[in-house]
Amino acid sequence: MAAQMSIHSALVHVMVLTACADKRVADEEIRQMSEMVSVWPVFRSYDTDQLSADIESCMAFLEREDGIEELMQAVSDVLPARLSETAYALACDVAAADGTATQTELEVLMIVRQSLGVGRLPAAAIERGARARAMTL
Repeated sequence: MAAQMSIHSALVHVMVLTACADKRVADEEIRQMSEMVSVWPVFRSYDTDQLSADIESCMAFLEREDGIEELMQAVSDVLPARLSETAYALACDVAAADGTATQTELEVLMIVRQSLGVGRLPAAAIERGARARAMTL
């Protein structure tokens, strides 16, 4: 049996899942994930040496037939409810990073939102904030 992922790993898995949703990871999404891991307070005690292993773990989930469901179950099992909106915000910022959210990314965001129990009103606010942060001139 695989070891339970850490809270930090769960957050990274949500970001990577979102980035991989449309089968291509844009450079902007990689930059966004790197920046969030470096800057967001929730990652202050994260060992960045673990990042490659977390990405590989997420990719292994996604290679399985029911990988997204298994991944979100593993994330839900470890992530405290108080960080559900944080995880959703990370996912939204990754989806918005390249300036467009594809239909597949929107479907993955819905799965993340529902799996983590983020309500519609908080989700709408988080989505609007991600859109505002991603705006360009």
